[in-house]
Amino acid sequence: MATPAEEGYRVTPTARWECLKAVYPRYRQARRTERARILDEFVAVTGYHRKYAIRLLNGPPPAAARPLGSRRHRAVTYGRPVIDALLTVWTAAGYPWSLRLKALLPLGLPHLRRRQHLARELERQLLTISPRQIDRRLAPHRRQLTKRLYGRTKPGTLLKHHIPLRTDRWDVSTPGFSEIDRVSHSGTSADGEHIHSLNLTDIHTTWVETAAVLGKGAAGIGRTLEALRQALPFRLCGIDSDNGAEFINASLYDYCQAQAIQFTRGRPYKKDDNAHIEQKNWTHVRKLLGYVRYDTPAALTAINDLYRHDLRLLQNLFLPSVKLLRKERVGARVRRRYDAPRTPLDRVRACPDADCAKVAALTALRDRLDPFVLARTIDHKLERLYALANHRHSPQPVPAADTPVPVVPAKRQPERLRRMTFGKHTTNYDRRRMVTF
Repeated sequence: MATPAEEGYRVTPTARWECLKAVYPRYRQARRTERARILDEFVAVTGYHRKYAIRLLNGPPPAAARPLGSRRHRAVTYGRPVIDALLTVWTAAGYPWSLRLKALLPLGLPHLRRRQHLARELERQLLTISPRQIDRRLAPHRRQLTKRLYGRTKPGTLLKHHIPLRTDRWDVSTPGFSEIDRVSHSGTSADGEHIHSLNLTDIHTTWVETAAVLGKGAAGIGRTLEALRQALPFRLCGIDSDNGAEFINASLYDYCQAQAIQFTRGRPYKKDDNAHIEQKNWTHVRKLLGYVRYDTPAALTAINDLYRHDLRLLQNLFLPSVKLLRKERVGARVRRRYDAPRTPLDRVRACPDADCAKVAALTALRDRLDPFVLARTIDHKLERLYALANHRHSPQPVPAADTPVPVVPAKRQPERLRRMTFGKHTTNYDRRRMVTF
């Protein structure tokens, strides 16, 4: 027997339901041999799959009445204007994750109100949206962002036995104990002298200071570290580095001894020992400057101008961060507990050991600054900075989709090129975010 669909007409859901109510009592009272015939007729009339029809006829009795109409759907709570406002703050803040973005919204809302004339209902929705809902709404945009990391650290051997290893988890309650690292801006060639970023992050307050230096000589690294120490709103009590020769040398060791700074190092080839600074190497350096080569004094001046002014103020005064409080093992899983998101300045203000004059000046400065203006200024500076890069020794842009790319067998490529490009995509600039296309 042909089904209704095969006959060319469609049975409505109401008609199927009425048929079920009529057939159900007859099917339940029929004998086994008669049930097969009734089931055949029911399937032919309704067009149901046979197994589904059996479940309906053997299930609970159908109700006397069934509400008609389509299924009810929840109304959209957060419409397109809310998502657009979230994208504005998210982009200006450098794509923080949902918990940090939620903490940033009350701080950035007054500035956003002046720029976009937000309605009261829109402001209320921005303040009440949950971090989980932010993750759902921004997920399509987040999938477009990728990253890749690599470094050019060479181990140092001098004075290693004088500098103790630190392998335990940081447990400090005062500011001043920091991790430091160097990020190379050499592009695809490490030959010659090029610019490096010296990054310093405080463990207790998450305060970050960064400066650029041409070359990685001990004298230059020492002068740059002294400039970072002077810029901190608290006393530098200790530094922890990797085993690169730019840190493990007599010049830096003597400097730390003279300034009463505790000097420790991580284990070779164990990046987890310096996990805090490795994270900042991406968020504060690579995410902005990318992987191109900078090797001129003009580029050095431009990078330091970015680090010492707009970027430093945006990252430390306006962007909240979270800190890991403890880990709990539940079966095979490790559950991590974090504190509430706070800006580095707010954490510094809560420390009695901080420099009161510097903290007061930074607090007054934050009240006068507009984070959206800072973000736009950073964009402009990065665009001008990219023009100063040495593009001859930088990763090349990805060709268009319709451009044929010659395939060279891996065995014919130089060994150094295979090590450099295997498993990695070429990078290109996406304004200030430097994502991988």
